[in-house]
Amino acid sequence: MLTVPIRQLGEPERAAVQRILDADPYAGAQIAERVASHGLNWWRSDGRIYGYEPARRIESLIWSGAHLVPVGATPPAVAAFADLLGGEPRICSSIIGRSEAVLDLWDRLSGHWGPARDVRPNQPLLVTDRDPEVRPDPAVRLVRPNEVDQLFPAAVAMYTEEVGVSPLQDDGGRGYRRRIAELVKGKRAYARFDGDQVIFKAELAIITRRTAQVQGVWVHPDHRGRGLATAAMAAVVADSLRRVAPTVSLYVNDYNVAARQVYARCGFVSAGSFATVLF
Repeated sequence: MLTVPIRQLGEPERAAVQRILDADPYAGAQIAERVASHGLNWWRSDGRIYGYEPARRIESLIWSGAHLVPVGATPPAVAAFADLLGGEPRICSSIIGRSEAVLDLWDRLSGHWGPARDVRPNQPLLVTDRDPEVRPDPAVRLVRPNEVDQLFPAAVAMYTEEVGVSPLQDDGGRGYRRRIAELVKGKRAYARFDGDQVIFKAELAIITRRTAQVQGVWVHPDHRGRGLATAAMAAVVADSLRRVAPTVSLYVNDYNVAARQVYARCGFVSAGSFATVLF
C-alpha cells in the first residue's frame, strides 16, 4: 500500500513536469532531454516518469529507466518513490541526482536491491555561463563521422576507468559504439588528435534548452600532468556556449582533485552536489 499519491505521468501533465524540470535545469537535464525528444508517453521512450502529488499538485518527479533519476524530490517524495520501486525488480544500472535525494533513496532501497557495486556520495555539480578566461586549445575540435574508429578506443578507456567495468562486456561494445557514433553525428563529441591517436576527448552527453552537460572527459595517460586538459576544456566550453546552450554543466567525483582544478580554471562554479549509485 502506497502511503501518498504517486502515479505515472503522461502528456496531460506536461506543463507540471516542465515546471519542475525548469526549477532545477541541471539535475533534471537528463529527463528534460528525453521529454523534449519523446514527450511523456512511456511507450515512445525508454523509461517512465512518476510524479509525487500530495494535495493534487505534482511536486516531485522520478525517471525510471536505464537510470533512476529523482528531481525536486523532497524527503516525503523519496519515501513514496521508494515504496513504489522497492516492490519491483531493479531495472536501472545506476541512481543519479541531487545527493540528498539519491542517498536517501538508496538507504530505503538497498535492502531490496542491494548490494551496489559502488556508491559515490559527493560529486560536485558545476556550471558556467561565460567564456573561459583560459585561451582555448585550437587543436580541440568536433570529431568527424569518419573518425569514430579512432575515438572509440579512447571512449572505452574512459568508460572503464570511470565506471569500473568495460562497456565491451555485454555485447562486445556494439551498443556503446552506436552511442559514440550518435554523439559524433550530432556534433556532440570533441577531441584533440595526435596523428590517429586521441589524446583528449569530451562529449555533450545531454543537451537541453537550458544547458549542455559534459561527460566523458578524458586525457590519454601519456599526456596527463602537462596542462593539456585546461585549454582543451576551455575549447569545449567556448564552442558549447557559442553553438549549443546558454550554460555548460557537469559533475565530477570529489576525489578527482586534478579535474576539479581544471574546471575551476575554466570558470565553473558550484551548483550543489550529485551522488551516484552504480550496480
